Amino acid sequence: MNILIKPIITEKATADAEVNNRYGFVVNPKANKVEIKKAVESAYGVSVEKVRTMNVRPDRKTRYTKTGIQTGKTNAFKKAIVQVAEGDTIDFYSNI
Repeated sequence: MNILIKPIITEKATADAEVNNRYGFVVNPKANKVEIKKAVESAYGVSVEKVRTMNVRPDRKTRYTKTGIQTGKTNAFKKAIVQVAEGDTIDFYSNI
């Protein structure tokens, strides 16, 4: 089971990483906090202090068109915010 799917790289997440040493990841919905902690520590070589998770609900949209009502939704996913120990950093841009 692949636990870490991708890092979250947004303005808000980048600012949180610079100020508070917290990094965001999209993770497998079946992964728990202990598995996420082990995966981040092994992948990036840092020590994790705290893991917070949240299930992000899908956004539903309805559009009224000539052919009728079109409905759709985005995918639901699980997000993890990982607090890294003081002095440790994760560089997402190192392997580009």
